[in-house]
Amino acid sequence: MAGLAALVMPLIVLIFTAVAVSIHAGRAGPLNAGPHGFSEILYALTSQGNNNGSAFGGLTGDTTFYNVIGAVDMLIGRYAIMIPALALGGVLAGQERGAQLARHVPHRQRMFVGLTIGVIIIIGGLTFFQPSRSAPSSSN
Repeated sequence: MAGLAALVMPLIVLIFTAVAVSIHAGRAGPLNAGPHGFSEILYALTSQGNNNGSAFGGLTGDTTFYNVIGAVDMLIGRYAIMIPALALGGVLAGQERGAQLARHVPHRQRMFVGLTIGVIIIIGGLTFFQPSRSAPSSSN
């Protein structure tokens, strides 16, 4: 189920990209021909399925075709991943609890809680606060 959840998004993006480059309405959207036009279509459908729906500047995305395929891409991209995740959760919830081994980290102690919170703060800080870049030196 975890493998299926990981493959849902790439499969949806590739299938919709294949549909878009296969029919005339999809090929009429990119302003550039060739590989750059293909990249415009691929990026737009990837972004719509995964994130916020941005596109390259050369894709005319305000057409009926791209509005419909983008909406379906967003719908499937958001909800199709939930089905295998819920199935995996159901399988894991149905299993019996195993005996705790000595090598397991006890998760109810202060050390574990402190390390977990520390890792979350460090990763969050590295994600949201970019390192400062020094200004380039000017040589006159």
